[in-house]
Amino acid sequence: MMAFLLTFAHVVAAGASFGCTPTRVWDGDGPIWCAEGERIRLAGIAAREIDGSCRPHQPCPKASGTAARDRLVVLLGGDRGRTGDGHVRVRGPKLACQSEEPDLYGRTVAWCRAPAIGDLSCAMVRAGVALRWAHYGGGRVCTAVGMTRKGEP
Repeated sequence: MMAFLLTFAHVVAAGASFGCTPTRVWDGDGPIWCAEGERIRLAGIAAREIDGSCRPHQPCPKASGTAARDRLVVLLGGDRGRTGDGHVRVRGPKLACQSEEPDLYGRTVAWCRAPAIGDLSCAMVRAGVALRWAHYGGGRVCTAVGMTRKGEP
């Protein structure tokens, strides 16, 4: 069912800026479902799957998949209930996002900033529920102000 739904998601071209009003979350690194139609996989990080597993060749944080998802839900405005297929409903402010190349599942991979939090990928790493994933980090690192490319202020 998930693969079927992702087939119809709008994928944002790499390098584009876009807004996302979050409505649902699956796990700690996405997808985040946007009211505008996108399904975002947070760039530059890895979190456990919701069942607690880690995918091969991917960083595997100590935090559970549920803990990672729940932290992302808090960052996106809090738990507003569940959908029939297990997604957590959220309602938070619009995110400002910058897209990377889409992932293998047809989701938009993006760096997203929330107004009161800043970079969501960095917030997840700082919370200890996700690990930086250099392979998909585009040379970016977390700093005090968010994720920046190496060598940038």
